[in-house]
Amino acid sequence: MIVKRYIVDNMQEAMVKIRYELGNDAVIVSQRKIRQKGFLGFFKPKKIEVTAAADDKDKKSSKHAVSSDIEKEIAELKNMVENLVKNNKETKGTKKSQKIRIKENLLNNDVPEEIIENIIESIKKENGDGKINAKNLEKLLIKYTRELLKEDDKTDSRVQAFVGPTGVGKTTTVAKLASLYSLYRNKKVGLITIDTYRIGAVEQLKAYAEILNIPFGVIYSIKDIPNVLNQMKECDIILVDTTGRSSKNAMQIAETKKFIEEIKPDKISLVLSVTTKQRDIKSIIENYKMLDYNNIILTKLDETDIYGSILTAAYYSKKPISYITVGQNVPDDIEEANSDKLIKLVLGE
Repeated sequence: MIVKRYIVDNMQEAMVKIRYELGNDAVIVSQRKIRQKGFLGFFKPKKIEVTAAADDKDKKSSKHAVSSDIEKEIAELKNMVENLVKNNKETKGTKKSQKIRIKENLLNNDVPEEIIENIIESIKKENGDGKINAKNLEKLLIKYTRELLKEDDKTDSRVQAFVGPTGVGKTTTVAKLASLYSLYRNKKVGLITIDTYRIGAVEQLKAYAEILNIPFGVIYSIKDIPNVLNQMKECDIILVDTTGRSSKNAMQIAETKKFIEEIKPDKISLVLSVTTKQRDIKSIIENYKMLDYNNIILTKLDETDIYGSILTAAYYSKKPISYITVGQNVPDDIEEANSDKLIKLVLGE
């Protein structure tokens, strides 16, 4: 006679163990609930102590009879558990990939986390409590990116002033636009510069004016403005290049503001380079607000493969993007901003 005692959580567990070890002819002698050992056992669920007995000579034959069935059941259960764990991991992985896809792509493209979180929250609000798949996620991401990347109205304002920090390619951009209006849109264009601080700035823009055979004027002080503008009275478009100012120097920007207020342009464009750091773009946009600019022009897209600054500029300025430049060639390397193209650049496609 073989007698064995089992400590189990329930009777089902006890029966499986008894059948496997003692065979189908085993008899349950007794069962009782017991408390687990130790002080902490007092707070845990009680276990069941089951005592079973079987005839020794029947053990081997009985065990052999049921062992194959038990092993099969165990194998099936093991396989079922493995599949459940695998499927659960795959499901979590899919959900995770959908959730972090936005963040990883935008972070890799140098988009600030503040903007990323804003986009994600917008998507959550749009989607409510419903499930979101990869296709819907992409649509919503494009939708909210498009809302941030507004295009300019393409209106050819007569007097246009261009402001921005040093080194962003402002003068070259003005020359490109002058060529675009003059050669491709058949507009009579006039060029004006108030950038008399930078060495060679006047000569650079003057050279472009001579090549295009268009009027050119220089403003040295505020009192020169009426006379120079009067010289351009026959022009359809007047483009005004200003002195590059550090965004950290409020006095210099205020000085530019005085010229702008006297010129009274119909449109003011803030020129920014996409190679500028996130924090600097935010600072430039904030400090140049005193000039009340209307739109953004983004330069030097050919000098980087990371375009998060496009979204950064649009997000913090809340202004449309009118033009982008993609090289130094005048007038070829400038084009009107297209939201579809900008979205692809920002999303890393």
